[in-house]
Amino acid sequence: MDHEKEKIRRKIKAIKSLPTLPEVAQKISKMVEDDKTSATELGKIISTDPAISGRVLRLVNSSFYGFPGRISSISNAIILLGFDVVKSLIISVSVFEMMEKGILGLWEHSLGCAIASRFIAKKVKGCDPEEVSVAGLLHDIGKVVVSIQLAEDYEEIKKIIDEKKISFIAAEKAILELTHEDIGSWLAESWNLPIGLLEPISCHHHPQQAQQAKLATAIVHLANFLVRAVGHGSGGDPWVPELNHKAWERLGLSLSDLEEIIADLNDELESLETDELM
Repeated sequence: MDHEKEKIRRKIKAIKSLPTLPEVAQKISKMVEDDKTSATELGKIISTDPAISGRVLRLVNSSFYGFPGRISSISNAIILLGFDVVKSLIISVSVFEMMEKGILGLWEHSLGCAIASRFIAKKVKGCDPEEVSVAGLLHDIGKVVVSIQLAEDYEEIKKIIDEKKISFIAAEKAILELTHEDIGSWLAESWNLPIGLLEPISCHHHPQQAQQAKLATAIVHLANFLVRAVGHGSGGDPWVPELNHKAWERLGLSLSDLEEIIADLNDELESLETDELM
């Protein structure tokens, strides 16, 4: 038993050696906090990293946002979306640069959750659809860390998902005694992400545990459920997670609202198939 506890302790220590933000993202985080920073100044800093700026522009110009005209500069993207959303998008594309060696289909699943979160947020009062969509985009960052930094354990997780027909989160608990929600929470804290992103990341399977960003967490929880239900991308297992009824009640949506959200989501996901976002 002591040996097993020591094994788990080493795994936790390894996971806590979390990836740091790229230099450009660290600069942006500091600049966003400064009221004197202009969109032009922020755009210049972002543009110093061609890979990140290129991916942000591809995302902003995709059907995901649906702006009527092409956005050719980061400065224009900042003006349209706001500092915080662009900052979070940069964090998102930085995280998903690691995805090539990670879970197949996780970027597509995460992007689908971002879209679904935005559609749901438009039906709910008291939240910013663009900010909530970023929470949907980042909700599974803990899985990226597991697949890359704990590769051997990740292979064991995949194995017992197939053998025991259990969910990814149940397999994580069996192998690691912690989950991608825990790991994502550590990562969000280490990056000083706002509570509106941190709680949806750390509580999207258990939305009742959110203390401050209750609405955003409920939205991302429902978005994750819907995207898994329509089968877009991959969350690491073939199962649709259980819907938390308290989260559903908190959103105050009707069945007709849900039907509209699903129809819009399916249309948007079809149009995204022709976009190259990464």
